[in-house]
Amino acid sequence: MRAIRGLWRWRRNPLRRTTDLVEAWVALTGLLLIVFVAPLAGTLVGGAAQDTLQRSVRAQHESRHQVTAFVVRELRRSPFDVDPEGVSAGDLRSRVLARWEAADGSEQRGTVLAGLQNPHPGDHFRIWTDGQGRVVPRPLDSATATTHAALAGVGAALATALLVEAGRRIVVWRMVRRRYDRWERDWERAGPDWGRTGAGS
Repeated sequence: MRAIRGLWRWRRNPLRRTTDLVEAWVALTGLLLIVFVAPLAGTLVGGAAQDTLQRSVRAQHESRHQVTAFVVRELRRSPFDVDPEGVSAGDLRSRVLARWEAADGSEQRGTVLAGLQNPHPGDHFRIWTDGQGRVVPRPLDSATATTHAALAGVGAALATALLVEAGRRIVVWRMVRRRYDRWERDWERAGPDWGRTGAGS
């Protein structure tokens, strides 16, 4: 808005310098880029991220299987036994030695974090495994993927707006520096005659 007002103010002003008009045009161009290009960049990046993440969601759901694991015995607890998939970061899980059947029918054993407060041998819980029966994280769900894609789009739009604004400020700063340099040269030329009677006549 300031750019539009600036252009209007300098339109027929006798004190207008060429640099004043250029600065107003640079500001208007920056504003238009922020208003139109930044949202477009956000939309394109968000759309590309959505496509990629949804493909990843489908691939993970095809390659990962939820199976039932049985507690063999509880292992000693560690302060690092926090389930990264839990609702809260402080959600403490039990480390247990468990057995489960892989998707190919083979029996597997290993140390896992179980969502059981007081596990006993024979207790069961659900885990995610890959095709070879190895424990893997829960697959990404579609809603989470969409949220990540939206955040990527917003981030891209903000980054574009910041880059445009930074470019505008650099251009204006360089113009101001050149103006000051010209003023200094003009003052140096006028300096020797300054204050003399009849100087410049």
